[in-house]
Formats: sequence, C-alpha cells, structure tokens
Amino acid sequence: MADIAAQIEEIEAVLRKTPHHKATNGFIGAMRAKMARLKDKEVETATKGGGSGGGGYAVKKQGDATIVLIGPPSAGKSTLINLLTNAKSKIAAYAFTTVSVIPGMLKYRDGYIQILDVPGLIEGASIGKGRGKEVLSVARGADLLVIMTDPERLNFFDNILIELEKAGIRINKKAPDVRVEKELTGGLSIVSNIKQDYDLNDVKGIASEFGIKNGKVILKEKVTIDQIIDSFSQRIVYKNAIFVINKSDDLGDRLQGIGDRYIKISATKGYGINELKEIIWKELKLVTVYLVEKNDKPNTDNPVIRQENDTLVDVARSIGSEFLKSTNLAKIWGNGAKFDGQEMPLTTKVQTGMFVRFV
Repeated sequence: MADIAAQIEEIEAVLRKTPHHKATNGFIGAMRAKMARLKDKEVETATKGGGSGGGGYAVKKQGDATIVLIGPPSAGKSTLINLLTNAKSKIAAYAFTTVSVIPGMLKYRDGYIQILDVPGLIEGASIGKGRGKEVLSVARGADLLVIMTDPERLNFFDNILIELEKAGIRINKKAPDVRVEKELTGGLSIVSNIKQDYDLNDVKGIASEFGIKNGKVILKEKVTIDQIIDSFSQRIVYKNAIFVINKSDDLGDRLQGIGDRYIKISATKGYGINELKEIIWKELKLVTVYLVEKNDKPNTDNPVIRQENDTLVDVARSIGSEFLKSTNLAKIWGNGAKFDGQEMPLTTKVQTGMFVRFV
C-alpha cells in the first residue's frame, strides 16, 4: 500500500510540473489514468485487508435499502439514528464518540430502511485521517448518503464533497455515457458523433492504461477527459445524497437565505423529522406493491418494496428463483391497471399502490 501511495505522489509531482496545453493533453490524460488505476488497486488491496492498517468495517446490508449518515464529529448523528431507529448509539458532547458502525432499522410506510451511523469524518478522510478510509468504504455501499452538519460548520458540506470526490464517490451525478466494446485483436478505435474538446487519439492512451487495447470506445455524449477516466475506473461509484442541517430549530435568521438544497432538522427536539423521513423515502425511489393470494381480494397484507424502475420480474424473483420459473403472467389491480384484474406480462414496471397476483 505504501508503494502505491508513493507512486501516486510521484505522478502528482510530475503533473504539477507539466504545462497544460494542446500538445501535452495526451500525456496528462495518460498520467491521470495511471493514477486512477493505482487508486483502483489501492482500494482493492484495502478491501481485501492487505494494508488498511486498522481493518475495515464489515456491515451486512439488511432491509429494503441502506443509508449512511456522514458528518463531522458531534454533529448529532447518533442522536438522529436513535430517534429514527432501534439503534443504541452512544451519545456524548465530545468528538469521536462513535468509533464503529452502528446499524439501526427505520420502519417507514411498509418498508425497512437500514441506517448506518459511522464515525465523524474530518478533513483528510480520503487519505485515512480519523479512520476516514474505513468510513468511506461503508459509504460506497450505501443506497443514499445523508450528509449532516450543524449551523456552526456549514463549510463541512463543501469540504466533505471534496473528500468524497477524492475517494472516487461522485455525489448527485450520473455516470458518463461511455461504452466499451472489447475485442481480442484489431487495435482500438475511438468513436464519437459529438465533437469533443480534445483529440480522440488522446483517449487511446487513457484506455491503454486500463488494459483496453483492442475494440471500440464509444463516446455517446460530450464528456471530459476526467469523465472518461471515471468510466474506466473500477473504484468510481455514483451516489445520491441529501444535505441536512441539525440543531437548526432555534437559530432563526442565521439560516435564512441558504436555499432549499438543505433540510433543516433538530434531532433533540424532533423538528423536521417527519419531513426528513419522507424525503429519504422519495430519494431512495422506493415503491410498494401488494401481493394478492389466489382467490383473495386485493388487500395490503403482503407488501413488497421495490424500486421505481423494477418490473414484475423483480417482484417474482424476490419471492424466490423457483417461483420465478413457475410464472410468466400476472393480474394487477390499482395503479397501473386499466381495469381490475388486468393480465400483464412480467416486463411491466411496478408502481406504488399496485396489487399483484402471479398466475
């Protein structure tokens, strides 16, 4: 791991000395790609326990979705998870109270949402300060990040986005539309119907660093060199996040004008908690459908939680792989049905309030 870090530092030093102009774009892109590949290896080594120094956090995902609370020390994360769930996270008025991952389960509507309270993050988390790498490894597996601070440390939002970016976690962004079609021979071609801001040949050097030497790289939209590197890198993940300001119930004008981007709550007084739950549910894009037994009328006894883009295939698979093999049609009532008991193929997308009987 130390050797990898030294190689990354060496590349960063070279990049700092390299002038940026058209003639050096290809070299700079290849060096950034090499650095990204080394960071991929660094993450892989840490995941396998080969050099993290203090071990990582192994947390089994449970429930219908998992969210992770991220914030600076003493921002009130433990108080919030205790309020939302059945967790027993230690609370104190000093920093670094939480030294391991504390899981809890939020029951909301018909779903169960796992919430993980992790140690507070500080500047330098992406390079391991304050057990930052372990915490960030948990964040990589989340379905949603809840990034929380207090009114005294609003700059934390900008700082943590920098740390997440360095760790390969892209927040509220979509993956670039770059497709790779690998071949065994024939060399590499770069294809784009959209004019890019660089020579397409520069992409070949980047692809080569990731072992892509034969085939076709198709740029299906306007993308930057950094986005191309991201599309090849194994460590890059894309996560949605919401931003919460705790302890905001009695501060009045101090929080005026900060916009709707932030959710204001008080974990100690319960202010804004119901709104927070609803926002979490919507951001997770969860959908509730109800299974209807043979000869039963539609009812809400058997809820199943899926996501917006799931289909009835996913619902059947959640019952069991053998069950999925035994059915190829469903009757539906409620949302999505033109009439009660309408027969639909399993490719039908689910909707909240859909009642389903597999036939």
